[in-house]
Amino acid sequence: MAGLCLAMLIACFDGTIVGTCGPVIAEDLHGTDLYAWMVTAYLLCETVMIPIAGKLSDIYGRKPLFLIGLVLFMIGSVVAGMSFNMEMLILCRAIQGFGGGILIPVATAAVADLYPPRERGKMQGLLGALFGIGSGIGPLMGGYIEQSLSWHWIFYINVPLAIVCFILTIKKFPAPTNIGVHVIDTKGIALLSLFILDLLLLIEFGGSEFEWVSAQSIAMVVVAILLLLFFIKVEKKAVDPVLAPHLIENKTVIMSAIFMFIFGLGMMGAMTYASMFAITIFGLTTLEAGEWSLAMVAGMLITSVVSGRIVEKSGPRVWLVVGPILSFVGLYFMSQMTVGTTMEHYLFSTFILGLGLGCMMAPIMSSVQNSSKTSEMGMTTSSVNLIRSIGATMGTAVFAMIINARISGELQTLLPDIYDKISHDTGVLDDIMNGLIPPEDIPNVILAFANSVDTAFLIGGILILLLSIIGVVYKVTKPVDEEMELVKEHIESKE
Repeated sequence: MAGLCLAMLIACFDGTIVGTCGPVIAEDLHGTDLYAWMVTAYLLCETVMIPIAGKLSDIYGRKPLFLIGLVLFMIGSVVAGMSFNMEMLILCRAIQGFGGGILIPVATAAVADLYPPRERGKMQGLLGALFGIGSGIGPLMGGYIEQSLSWHWIFYINVPLAIVCFILTIKKFPAPTNIGVHVIDTKGIALLSLFILDLLLLIEFGGSEFEWVSAQSIAMVVVAILLLLFFIKVEKKAVDPVLAPHLIENKTVIMSAIFMFIFGLGMMGAMTYASMFAITIFGLTTLEAGEWSLAMVAGMLITSVVSGRIVEKSGPRVWLVVGPILSFVGLYFMSQMTVGTTMEHYLFSTFILGLGLGCMMAPIMSSVQNSSKTSEMGMTTSSVNLIRSIGATMGTAVFAMIINARISGELQTLLPDIYDKISHDTGVLDDIMNGLIPPEDIPNVILAFANSVDTAFLIGGILILLLSIIGVVYKVTKPVDEEMELVKEHIESKE
């Protein structure tokens, strides 16, 4: 379990570790125009790999998949540190992403192999805490390592950590329980991968590389719909589908997927724009903003561990009601921040938000596992992880849409004289840096940005608060006992 936890940690923080030192890397490798792909390549490949790894681990066991993921991660890390141009680095980040996309679902699913149902919540709480810690400290670690050594070491540091994971897990790992002849659902895997890629690229570049209402976005939406329809058709006929259609009949999995989608959206959107708020309004450096964001990470750590430890006694419902309420309170207080807000207010707000977010992950994941068949543990766990990952990717985009929609009206009111000469979205901050906005108008631009981010925090809070409705009706369905079903079928056939 120690090896699984360490793997989860490095996979999570590597998704965000280039956040602070990304500009330095891009400049050093003369690839500023490809800067966004350093993060995007990792997240795309990680998300695509999650459902595939979950299903394959059900077939071939967690151990071989986990070790393959570690090897891919190490290879990608070593070569990334040796990169001499951006194209090479992006390719290595993709390899890292494939490795991370194996490690996360396999580590989560392996909890069900290692622990009985009554103890799974405790271990899922630990993994949930590490998920929050990893995502939160990634930029901070990247900044410290780049300043102390060089950017190459943000990748090399993964190697000794991965070796420790390898040593801890190589011997004591459960053997496959689903042994037999299996048919790999290659068509389903291909269609699902293309669907996820198309959807994530639309989310990632919509509103930046092309307008949301444009020929490119419409084409990508049409392609996504067609791929989804083909995927559903293929899965209905597949012998052993990568995502079985009958999952939709499991109410626990469906409610959990909806819950984790909004959880991921709120968490990533809030984390991204809370740091941007601190940098823009409080005047912090990127590294300092990362340090202050540890308040949210601390909140998540506390409730992730506590909820995991007592969820078996309390049941998941109480946490899935309290978590959204606390998250709303935190985001509401964050929506009250403006120019002149104290750092104490910022710390309190983000800490409360962290407490709320930490309530939800362990009860959800342990409930999903306790409602799943042993032979489908990897598939069900990875399907919920996939939805959470898509939600997290959408989080930044959704918050950006809300902010950009509000900031245009704010600027038109506050700066009517120069409105036509400046950007009408968060790009207005670049206008300040480039000297396009007169010094006397900069306070109004900052105020417009603060008001717009506040709107996004409030809308995000209301959205998360709605999850408490799901929490009230949330129920863990017991998995079908496969052996008893076989006996029943045998008796019925005799009759």
